[in-house]
Amino acid sequence: MYISLTEWDSFTPPVFVGLDNYVQALTGDPVFWKALWNTFFYAAVSVPLGLAVGLWLANLLNKKVRGRKFFRTMIYLPTLVPLVATAMVFKMVLAPSGPLNDLLGVFGVQGPDWLLDPLWVKPALVVLSAWGAGSATVLLLSAMNGIPREFYEAAEIDGAGPFRQFWSITFPQITPIIFFNLIMGLIGAFQIFSQVYILTQGGPDNASQMVVPLLFDQAFGFYHFGYASAVAWLLFVVIIGFTALAFRTSRRWVFYETEVR
Repeated sequence: MYISLTEWDSFTPPVFVGLDNYVQALTGDPVFWKALWNTFFYAAVSVPLGLAVGLWLANLLNKKVRGRKFFRTMIYLPTLVPLVATAMVFKMVLAPSGPLNDLLGVFGVQGPDWLLDPLWVKPALVVLSAWGAGSATVLLLSAMNGIPREFYEAAEIDGAGPFRQFWSITFPQITPIIFFNLIMGLIGAFQIFSQVYILTQGGPDNASQMVVPLLFDQAFGFYHFGYASAVAWLLFVVIIGFTALAFRTSRRWVFYETEVR
């Protein structure tokens, strides 16, 4: 906090400047607002997508099918791969002449320059985020396995179909795990760094610049440690705000078995 109130470039002693760094970020730095908007967009799309993919996969793996253990392992395996290695692989996959565009070409679709086009670079990062849905899948699958089978047997007797069983039994029982994944997903999305730093470094034209890469550049690229600290505190306030909002709304949709309402 003190460093955020100073002007410090690591070569000279810190000079106290009050709230100048915060004023500069909020009123004098258009790149900060661009990075904040990009981060909001990434979080708003990647977090719900990750939850939806994880829930869909967990529901599929919860069924009694042959090779279920193998599929569970394969879905969780990508989360064990270091993020840097995953980003390097996706850098080749998303190249203009990469496998993804080659696949689209088979269907007569002209693939875009995913990492070079300002319109497509954020969707490309969102696609990369869905690659790690295996962690959420395992947690949701564990929660589904803990639901008593008697609930489904009673629903079948009453004539409830698969969709009704999922919506009335499965979903309420796993809402605590969904809420946990939501909180962790929000925090992780707002702190995205490695993917941007490796794939795009914020380009093209700051179209993929996020708050943490901006903070990193200011601190260790330009040695503006005071300004970078102010950006870090602003990001902290944003994360706390969205986390508090999620907790506030959780009372309406998160069901705890031991809770009496």
